[in-house]
Amino acid sequence: MNNLSNVTTGEIRLSFVHLFKPHAFQAGQEEKYGCTVLVPKSDTDTMNRINAAIEAAKQRGITEKWNGQCPPIIPTPINDGDGVRPSDGMPYGPECKGHWVFTASNTTDYPPNVIDVQGNPIINQSEVYSGIFGKVNVTFFPYTFGGKKGIGCRLYHVMKTRDGEPLGGSAPTAAQAFGTLQPTPAGYSQPTAPAYQPTPGYQQPAAPAGYQQPGVGYTQPAPAGSVNPVTGLPY
Repeated sequence: MNNLSNVTTGEIRLSFVHLFKPHAFQAGQEEKYGCTVLVPKSDTDTMNRINAAIEAAKQRGITEKWNGQCPPIIPTPINDGDGVRPSDGMPYGPECKGHWVFTASNTTDYPPNVIDVQGNPIINQSEVYSGIFGKVNVTFFPYTFGGKKGIGCRLYHVMKTRDGEPLGGSAPTAAQAFGTLQPTPAGYSQPTAPAYQPTPGYQQPAAPAGYQQPGVGYTQPAPAGSVNPVTGLPY
């Protein structure tokens, strides 16, 4: 790894996160691990180091890839989140406003290390989603592919620093949906409902005078004027 072209960012935001399972954005493309990185424009230190790393990658390209010459125009991964996407000319999403935007990826042979702020590997994949904040370690490199020359970006390590509002329809975690939940105390059991107790002094209302409870064989009287459907005679 060329240290001059390697950068560990300050706190950034992640979008289009595919860190545990490789993904191809279009049919037929090679599946890769990767994410889109949003660098706040206020973080001039990170951007100065990124620009220096890109210049170092260009110098490598001159000696290793481009036959001793630097092409007059060198595409780089860095784009302005306040502008439009180079792929389709459409504006970036609102989350990109006020940020520099670039995509970093790596092949299926090199899955990125994904850790928390204590340096522990993140096992629960639901904790890593589009919208979290973190830091990334990336290396910029020169390439020549299909007659095109430019600078690419490889992703090596990701540290999640804190949660953020999910982007792109990602489902929130349970903690985000319900807030801090209190664990059930040890030995706790659901209380049973108290036995029914009638109101003191309550008595069942008496039946109207002359009323008799229908007995066995009781038949509801037919309405006046109705006809027996079997005999054709009136009831």
